[in-house]
Amino acid sequence: MNYSIEQYIYFMEKTGLVDLIENHIVNNLIDYCLGVETGLDSNGRKNRGGHQMENLVESYIKKTGLEYYKEMYLRDIESKWNMDLSQISAGGTSSKRWDFVVKTENNIYVIETNFYTSGGSKLNETARSYKMISRESKDIPNFEFVWVTDGAGWKGARGNLEETFNEM
Repeated sequence: MNYSIEQYIYFMEKTGLVDLIENHIVNNLIDYCLGVETGLDSNGRKNRGGHQMENLVESYIKKTGLEYYKEMYLRDIESKWNMDLSQISAGGTSSKRWDFVVKTENNIYVIETNFYTSGGSKLNETARSYKMISRESKDIPNFEFVWVTDGAGWKGARGNLEETFNEM
């Protein structure tokens, strides 16, 4: 045991675990905890490729010596550089966080990165979403949208990737 019984009880009450057990929603605590642990591990694995891709792209950005920001929100870009990005934020109603924002003398580049080890509907939705952002941002002066992606997952979604590539 790493904590006192009181700390475990407090944790179980605050997370709702006591309620799940009392109401027989969870009948086997060990199986339940194993499922939680498995879920957390698979989520960590899922994001590993994406984080590696971000690190790779960042290493190239650093080599340019340009001013850049990591994980910057659209609203922050608007306020920092007095830009109107309502065309890509549904009139200011949606919030978007970019993996990187690179500022040059004349332009602002917003960059999204991802890496897909396996296929699925997520790839098609990502391609569709980024194609839409590309269209919506074309008329914004001094603003460029860049998408960097890779991975074997695209083998099964080549058509969508090519369509988005041609559009962008």
